[in-house]
Amino acid sequence: MAGAHPVIPGFHPDPSVCRVGDDYYLACSSFEYVPGVPLFHSRDLVHWTQIGNALDRPGQLTLPVDTPASAGIYAPTLRHHDGRFWLIVTNVSEGGGNLVVSATDPAGPWSDPVPLPDLAGIDPDLAWDDDGTCWCTVAGVSQVRIDPSTGETFGEPRRIWSGTPGARAPEAPHLYRIGDHWYLLIAEGGTERGHGVSIARGPAPTGPFEPCPANPILSHRSTDDPVQNTGHADLVQAPDGSWWSVLLGVRPRGGSPGWHVLGRETFLAPVTWEDGWPVVGPLVPGDAASPAPYRDDFDLPALAYGWLSPRARPAGHVTTGERPGWLTLRAVGASMDAPDVVFVGRRQDRLSCRVRTRVDPGRGRGGLAVRMDERHHYEIEADAAEVRVIARVGPVRSVLASRPVATGPLVLGVDISATGTPRDARTGPDTLSFGIEEADGTFTTLAGDLDGRYLSTEVAGGFTGRVIGPYAAAGTVRFDWVDYTSRTPQGARVPVD
Repeated sequence: MAGAHPVIPGFHPDPSVCRVGDDYYLACSSFEYVPGVPLFHSRDLVHWTQIGNALDRPGQLTLPVDTPASAGIYAPTLRHHDGRFWLIVTNVSEGGGNLVVSATDPAGPWSDPVPLPDLAGIDPDLAWDDDGTCWCTVAGVSQVRIDPSTGETFGEPRRIWSGTPGARAPEAPHLYRIGDHWYLLIAEGGTERGHGVSIARGPAPTGPFEPCPANPILSHRSTDDPVQNTGHADLVQAPDGSWWSVLLGVRPRGGSPGWHVLGRETFLAPVTWEDGWPVVGPLVPGDAASPAPYRDDFDLPALAYGWLSPRARPAGHVTTGERPGWLTLRAVGASMDAPDVVFVGRRQDRLSCRVRTRVDPGRGRGGLAVRMDERHHYEIEADAAEVRVIARVGPVRSVLASRPVATGPLVLGVDISATGTPRDARTGPDTLSFGIEEADGTFTTLAGDLDGRYLSTEVAGGFTGRVIGPYAAAGTVRFDWVDYTSRTPQGARVPVD
């Protein structure tokens, strides 16, 4: 399983990468979550650190409260041209569309969005030719000349390649000038088990394009590789002249058909060239020891980059300044089922983990949730009198367990244990156990061994992964800290990542 480790674990799909000098920068999709488009930095393509989010203020991104799960911000392309970073992305929500932001520093601040009202399609790409003309290519695969500074388009979009005959969903185009050719890289087959990467080349950015005879140049379809759904790739050249590809993949676990819960993650593969065509090698193992344990004591004036909220963070409803050293959440919705619930979470980025939080419900009601979307989530929730464990799976919402508690702060938690060898074909990917940490530090389970398949993409649908964190369902709820570490279930022989 060594090769199954991603370089950016957890829900980080649709990676796009560029290099400036010795530094690499990478952007990912964020869908219905804000802030939008996480940005990472690396010096070796294996170890990445988040440096910000490109769409980090309401003036750049406002998602309607009824934005469906897995809508929002799709598939960015990140490029560096003429001393400036450019990022183009699609907001598929009502009133959205394609937009461009730019910055001199990828850590931000990024500009206000420049809309492209005449550009239809998703997965937009940017490429500049020798005379400075900017070409935008979108899923389909069609292309038009644009001015990214103004959003103006010139002429009508033109179909430049249809991909491999018989392969559905030609998307995620990226255009490159490499040597004497222009190369057009695309994803095909859909972002599920049939996903793959194909490429064509031509004499100009507009083609005509000849397909690689070895297409697809990357796919794990019809294999027993622990990483599946591989695709949506981008290419980058290292300072030493070597070539590499970042791509998305998933790690399904359990019995048939396999369930993935962390979302689509970012992987890395080497690329060599034969007869003028790229050859993608085996996935490079990410750091098995990464990510490090994470604890947030909420001592900073603002939330760290990695905290997410669905659709919005209403002013005055999420703050670390109201009670110093505590995160204060003030409810808008009535429960985790509400699209406007006040929730802040971090991507689950390891297969087995332990999450704890110290919560003071006061006169409010809230707790710790493991979320896929409004219709698929488990949580442990407290008010002044009681703690309860709740499961929402599709149309069914059930209180699984409850216990009276004394007034005051208490520690709530969840233990997630990845499945080892499946007991039968119906074994889920993991189990979740919710409980309370007692005064002596022991953990009392209130509801244990909940089947994790119901919080998986194969059940919930969509394009995201699990996000774990505190929420407020009624009144004002405060959180002293959140602690998130890897764990190995007792007696299990499973990787923690």
